[in-house]
Amino acid sequence: MRRKIFEIVETADTDNRASSIYDFFMIFVIILSLIPLAFKTEYYAFTIIDKVCAIIFIIDYLLRWITADYKYNDKSIKSFIRYPFSPMAIIDLLSILPSLSILSNGFRILRIIRMLRAMRVLRVFKMFRYSKSIKIITGVFKKSKEPLITVGTLALVYILISALVIINVEPDSFNNFFDAIYWATVSLTTMGYGDIYPVTTLGRIVTMVSSIFGIAIVALPAGIITAGYMSEIENSKDDDK
Repeated sequence: MRRKIFEIVETADTDNRASSIYDFFMIFVIILSLIPLAFKTEYYAFTIIDKVCAIIFIIDYLLRWITADYKYNDKSIKSFIRYPFSPMAIIDLLSILPSLSILSNGFRILRIIRMLRAMRVLRVFKMFRYSKSIKIITGVFKKSKEPLITVGTLALVYILISALVIINVEPDSFNNFFDAIYWATVSLTTMGYGDIYPVTTLGRIVTMVSSIFGIAIVALPAGIITAGYMSEIENSKDDDK
């Protein structure tokens, strides 16, 4: 019985109809649970939705916990101790905890309700378990970890250098070093909000150079991810064949 439950709650194989239905159902529940977050006003229907979704998430969490030995291929009690500390189990638990303020009135006395409400957004990460496309993207990031870290380090160094240059070239336009870092980040991503900007000719030249190099730095991770994604798609097709 537990083996059957494990096969259903785990990500579906192409030939497991029950598991596929369960995956689509859980994705629907996750999306449904996020709808109340889009509204400032609390409606009774939203309270019902949150209660129902929370109960479903709790059941899902418990089903995965009681079948942890199949997940880790270890029949000892270590599997059941290990599971709650796994990354996805922690995300599952964090997505459930905010709803306890609704399931139990005792939690309403806490002043962190607003923070708990915001934590419900973590339910989005639960979809990582059910969506094959998201699993492919996650695989891309794992395999491209080293080049992405290199590009990220390059971007960080570039931001710091640009901030140091601009705050010395035009100190009157920036109240502190954090403002300079904010400006350098915005320039790097070519967003250009316009709330902080240089007014001298030399400062504007630095901004133009920063934006031009920023385009190249931003393009690097996009190319790495695209190449990795296409490779994963091809591998997925080969596996299906």
